[in-house]
Amino acid sequence: MKCTLSWLRQFTSTGDLTPAQIADHLTMLGLEVDSVEELYPHLDAIITAKVESVVRHPDSTHLSVCQVSTGAASIQVVCGAPNVHAGMIAALARPGTVLPDGTRLKKSKIRGVESCGMLCSARELALSTDHDGIMDLDSSLPAGLSLRRALHLEDAVIDVDLTPNRADCASVRGIAREIAGLTGSELKPLVDAVTPLTGKDAGFTVNIEEPRLCRRYAARKLTGCRVAPSPAWLQQRLTAVGIRPINNIVDITNYVMLESGQPLHAFDFARLEGGAIVVRKPRPGEETLVTLDGTTRKLTADTLLICDAKKPVALAGVMGGQNSEITDQTTTLLLESACFDPVSIRRTARRLGLPSEASFRFERGVDPDLADKALQRAVALMAEVAGAAPEPDGIDEYPGKKPLIQLVLRSSRLNTLLGQAVPEDEVMRRLQSIGFTVTRQTAGQFAVTVPSFRMDIEREVDLIEEVARMIGYDSIPATQPLLRLDSPAEDFMRVLRREIGRNLTSQGFYEAINYSFVSPAHPDMLGLGPEDARRRMVRLRNPLSEEQSVLRTQLLAGLLENIERNSNVQNPDIRLYEIGKVFCAREAGVQPEERMQLCAVLSGQRYPHAEPLYFSGQQADFADLKGVAVQLLRRLGYPLAHGAKESIAFVAEAVANEPYIESSACMCLRFDGKLLGYLGAVRETVLQAFDLRQAVYFLNLDLEALAQVPKKGKQFIPLARFPATSRDISLVVPEHFAAGELVDAVLAQKQKYVESVRLFDIYRGKPLAPGEKSVSLSITYRSADSTLDSAAADKVHNKIVQALIRHFDAHLREGATV
Repeated sequence: MKCTLSWLRQFTSTGDLTPAQIADHLTMLGLEVDSVEELYPHLDAIITAKVESVVRHPDSTHLSVCQVSTGAASIQVVCGAPNVHAGMIAALARPGTVLPDGTRLKKSKIRGVESCGMLCSARELALSTDHDGIMDLDSSLPAGLSLRRALHLEDAVIDVDLTPNRADCASVRGIAREIAGLTGSELKPLVDAVTPLTGKDAGFTVNIEEPRLCRRYAARKLTGCRVAPSPAWLQQRLTAVGIRPINNIVDITNYVMLESGQPLHAFDFARLEGGAIVVRKPRPGEETLVTLDGTTRKLTADTLLICDAKKPVALAGVMGGQNSEITDQTTTLLLESACFDPVSIRRTARRLGLPSEASFRFERGVDPDLADKALQRAVALMAEVAGAAPEPDGIDEYPGKKPLIQLVLRSSRLNTLLGQAVPEDEVMRRLQSIGFTVTRQTAGQFAVTVPSFRMDIEREVDLIEEVARMIGYDSIPATQPLLRLDSPAEDFMRVLRREIGRNLTSQGFYEAINYSFVSPAHPDMLGLGPEDARRRMVRLRNPLSEEQSVLRTQLLAGLLENIERNSNVQNPDIRLYEIGKVFCAREAGVQPEERMQLCAVLSGQRYPHAEPLYFSGQQADFADLKGVAVQLLRRLGYPLAHGAKESIAFVAEAVANEPYIESSACMCLRFDGKLLGYLGAVRETVLQAFDLRQAVYFLNLDLEALAQVPKKGKQFIPLARFPATSRDISLVVPEHFAAGELVDAVLAQKQKYVESVRLFDIYRGKPLAPGEKSVSLSITYRSADSTLDSAAADKVHNKIVQALIRHFDAHLREGATV
């Protein structure tokens, strides 16, 4: 939105503010100023000059030799203008002056006669398109005066970049309102008083068939119009803000639109059939309209049109039609001032690629209460400039009139948001200065009526923003907000998932993230029984495919498919884990049961990254997976002990309802008798169902059950100051005893000096009898108070050995010593 400083001053006083200061103030008010450009700065180099004498050029019939006085000297100028005469005041460009077209003047000889300058026309100085002769200025002007000052063109153009919500500032008066509110000066009205239009003697009719899309339509018929170029002041003002002058009628509609924000349009009344205006949508057969730019526009069913009794004559709010445009022969016109629906206008303008100054304003919203005022202002200017005589009355249809918005503003809320106390009188004054009606209801509370032109004000907080704008954001002191730094509630499951992921990653596992949508064939591939709850799968209404048509009830099948895909691309050594939800359907009308689970799979070589230097060809087995599970649970802080209370136990037992696990390689994880999960080898028939040719071991944990297990507290033990000693023992025990039971038994004795127990060997075979195995343990002893001698260590060690022999029906391995 461009406006000149002089135009702003027509509506309010700017005091001593310079254009740059006004731009700064507008920017702080939220109206960002893109640029401030001095108007006609080139006219400072052009001066007024009095033509003292004019004689015919001795060598030309159309040139004259003029003696021109600048007030300080008399110079000779050769001029070809037919209107030059002695005594006139003209515009003189002296040698060295650069004209708007880039021409630099210099002293020269024209057909043998020296010329020391140039007498300029208005077009040569970019003041208008008139090139009939040189400028004939006011004869009372003194010679030697700057032309910019002589014509009162010491002005500046301010270009404001409006945000879409500030439609009220898409006019000179709208911006002047903001300046008046800031400076406290008076805002002058667009017209002194509005004359109501009754429609009795209008001379035409108006019919609004689409009242939802046309809230108001006001119009006036004018006769005796003389279409001609606009006066210089009007052309200069339009040119300054980037509008090309056309003729006095069109220029006035543009001028009032820029001045008030209300788009106007003038129709040649003689070309309107039936003397009627109809606001409607296209009828059958009405497919195109030729607009003022000569382009044929295609109409759609939702295009809002302005029509006469028979045909469309304009695209409402966008552009007029060529069949009703103002021409040099127009003497009677119909002037329109209307308010159209923003969405409808935007849709039409975008579809046709036809942006205009009018559609720019209608798209953002035009104040419907402005239509009659802008119409009256334009009628007055046409009477003054074009000699038009308005009919005694006009028509003003207003089907979309709405009550003004009423809001309540609380001082307490305002002070809280701004961080400072604003006096109530100042709040009232600031809001009233920009058009709001404010009354004090009670102490600290105001009733505010929002003016019709502020369509962006809907809530109390919007009023607070207006007060803040007018006070000035830069004058609001900075205050530190009072924040409560409450610790957020810890999501235990999220923490557990993160810790599990970190631990398994440190053990060489990669995380897999599979779809929750799986194939309904998975239960059959895993061999689940017909009564197994995991066969009750939740079916999707709109599956991506049959292979992803149900929600998963377990995680293992997805990981087995991952292994199969990796094996197909020569990557058989796999360590994967997935943490996710499984879903089991329940009775109708009840949401499916959701459980968070962990599943980890291990397949291929034990140490694939160590090949070929170390451990070449060693395959991972069940013991590797158990070691992974033990390290995971220990790092998570859960107590582990075989058969001990308040500890997680690994129990070697077959799981009857898990048919996909090899019964010879299966362990359950239990706490206080409750099943937490299991680990084992995948059954051969299941491997074949997933097209796998290598052994796979897996761990499955119910994380929601695991989350109920209490963790043991962390104990910090100081670094040992004295050396340790170790003793090894090899015992032959019955096969049914787990090696871990021996480790737990040593720790359970709570013997003095025992620091740790480590299992380092299990042996089966000759010379041991069938059903026996040799278990070798290394026990570390240390004293916290002194260096432990061998006798004290041996004494404790012997007690431990004898206790193990009694408890496990064991004996020392042949060749072993205590």
